[in-house]
Amino acid sequence: MKLIRNSILLIFISSLSIQIFSQTKQSNIKMEIKIKSNVFHEGGTIPSKYSCEGENISPELHWNEVSKEVKSYAIILDDPDAPGGDFVHWIIFNIPGDMKELHENVTPSRNIPDEVMVGTNSFGRIGYRGPCPPSGKAHHYYFRIYALDSILHHVESGSTKEQLTKAMDGHIIAKGELMGIYKRREQ
Repeated sequence: MKLIRNSILLIFISSLSIQIFSQTKQSNIKMEIKIKSNVFHEGGTIPSKYSCEGENISPELHWNEVSKEVKSYAIILDDPDAPGGDFVHWIIFNIPGDMKELHENVTPSRNIPDEVMVGTNSFGRIGYRGPCPPSGKAHHYYFRIYALDSILHHVESGSTKEQLTKAMDGHIIAKGELMGIYKRREQ
């Protein structure tokens, strides 16, 4: 009888430990990254320099450190207001965990370390393509950043948003977003 009681107690303690670990892992995902840009503020207008009507280059971005456990970052820029639904403008990942900024005009071969990978956007191209909404109302553009507990070695350059989000599943420690708006000039 004592053996059964001890076995039940051991199972209960093991179950409780797993539950506490799981809750701790989940609470880490709720940590927030503060992502900012010096060229526009949260909810502000993205300058045309960073759009299809300008130089079509990526803006400078910087963020805070969230945890020493971060091995890499990923950033996805998309437009949920696009006529066909979510339209991806930029995918960049395997940004080293000790980096806290991206310079302006990041390309697959400029202003980033060699290990950083760039994905395929909804234009079917690798790299950044800035806001380019149809004429009419302003669209919302979300720069979403994800802090990961690993480097995504099994994800290749040129991957899509779907491939990247699937690979990040279970590895996100923290996330944040910066939203800017853009409206095409009237013709």
